[in-house]
Amino acid sequence: MGENEDNSPLPGVMPGRTPENAPQPADFVPMDLAKALLRATRTATLATLDRNTGHPFASLVNVATDVDGAPLILVSRLATHTANLELDGRASLLLASLGKGDALTHPRLTVLGTFALVASDGADAPRLRRRFLARQPKAKLYAGFPDFAFWRMQVVSAHLNGGFARAADLTAADVLIDVSDAEALIEAEEGAVAHMNEDHAEACRLYATKLLGAPNDDWRCAGINPDGIELQNGPNGLWLPFPQAVTGPGPLRAVLKQLAEQARGR
Repeated sequence: MGENEDNSPLPGVMPGRTPENAPQPADFVPMDLAKALLRATRTATLATLDRNTGHPFASLVNVATDVDGAPLILVSRLATHTANLELDGRASLLLASLGKGDALTHPRLTVLGTFALVASDGADAPRLRRRFLARQPKAKLYAGFPDFAFWRMQVVSAHLNGGFARAADLTAADVLIDVSDAEALIEAEEGAVAHMNEDHAEACRLYATKLLGAPNDDWRCAGINPDGIELQNGPNGLWLPFPQAVTGPGPLRAVLKQLAEQARGR
């Protein structure tokens, strides 16, 4: 874990500093926490390589994810970070969970990889646009401007800091999911999301409040993936993992009903 095929370290890992076999707290499950941060966080710090000197250049961006968890951003060609990505796509995203008290006691995830421009006429473009705008609805105001474009990260590695004495180096496979057998679910996602919001808004609210402990508010479905459902209330996102992976509409209905019954039971 934490190495390329040629045994060289993955970016972001800490060989010799982060004890690979150190015991973790019983309630710390790095992959679950990392996936939750990746799916629920709506704003991130983007670090690119300055095209003039190579210095790290940090900026703030809105983020979303593809069905497999790969990060998506929508940026303008007039921005410095976009000019940097056009020359060198290597970058990282810092996604943090903020709260009361010392910010360093809250979990944060650094995802490292290479961003690639999404072709506007590509087969994946409609899905990526829909998923991004479902999480960032205000971006509809400028998503169609000619200087704006979507970029998708090919994740290489990640580093999770869950607070004091809670850290883990992660591979791409640890934070992403395999969707090779989930084509039926991917095709059905748009309709399923609309159905949840139009006919099962109460279930979405129960998922958020009863299963995830969120405040009682107007929670809506922002996305459905083989391993969970994304919920959103304004800029606030939540991630509810499924008890088992689903790859089609039938199993999806069954697991959503199961979770609704579980929430009502609480």
